[in-house]
Order: sequence, then structure tokens, then C-alpha cells
Amino acid sequence: MGGFKDKIEGAVDKVKGEAKEQYGKLMDDKSKQVEGKVDKAKGSVKKASGDIKNSLDK
Repeated sequence: MGGFKDKIEGAVDKVKGEAKEQYGKLMDDKSKQVEGKVDKAKGSVKKASGDIKNSLDK
């Protein structure tokens, strides 16, 4: 069950990161762009963690 939660949280982080990154590009705000990239990376890690937990539960 924890794997599914991690996958959802990862997807949310990736969307949030993409929004921050696009906002940073639009406003020429390099720190927001970096923040967005970090959020997207965190999302990818959470999703991968969820995938691993799901595969171990089987």
C-alpha cells in the first residue's frame, strides 16, 4: 500500500516542479527554475521508490 502512496506523491511533486520551472522561465527567475527541477527530481525518486515497494509486495 505504501508504494501506491509514494507513486502518487511522486507524480504530484513532478507536476508541481514542472509548474515552478515553467513559472521561472516565464518570469526569468533562475531560482524558481532550479526549485522546479529539484521538485521534479524528488518526484522521480518517490515514484521509483513506490515502484520498488510495489514489486516487493508481490
